[in-house]
Amino acid sequence: MELIFIRHGAGEHTLHPPESLQIRDPHLTDQGIEQAKQLQEDLPLTEEDMLLVSPVRRTLETVAIWSEGIQCKKLVSPLVSPRMFPQNPEWSTLPCDRLLSRGLIEEEFPMYTIDDTTPETLWTDGINTMPEELFKEHAEPFLSWCKSQERDRLYIVSHDGTITSYRQLISGKRLTRKDFPKETASFKLKL
Repeated sequence: MELIFIRHGAGEHTLHPPESLQIRDPHLTDQGIEQAKQLQEDLPLTEEDMLLVSPVRRTLETVAIWSEGIQCKKLVSPLVSPRMFPQNPEWSTLPCDRLLSRGLIEEEFPMYTIDDTTPETLWTDGINTMPEELFKEHAEPFLSWCKSQERDRLYIVSHDGTITSYRQLISGKRLTRKDFPKETASFKLKL
């Protein structure tokens, strides 16, 4: 199976850092909307595709634009929510990286299915500041679940730190912030 990790389009929180990182629930910028539209050409979807999406507005908006008119499966999971990379126990979750509630997602993005198999603490706390060993305890069964979907490919629309964390776990290679993907860039990994 091939996992295709895609970073969301440019969000408002990236416009004027570090101040803009304090924006709670940032939308895509005009550039981010154009990047999401470009995904329609670069990675065209079919009804057979499955997308796993972070419960953050910018990823949900990216997928809504990318998958417009395609009735593929879209599952929202906190297991692909924002994650700091590298981890630092002194850092806390920024306002721009707080997860949307399941209720808000259901109300504003009814075309998505909510992952109701993950523990409630993941929906409230996410994986952002989770210590590396605990992340691994959640990530390994998640990757096994992905593999059990018996698909040729599975798309995961997430964030730079999250993608890099999963890439490091799967590849066993030590990565750095220099390995972060750009907006709407993709990485293919075999499971």
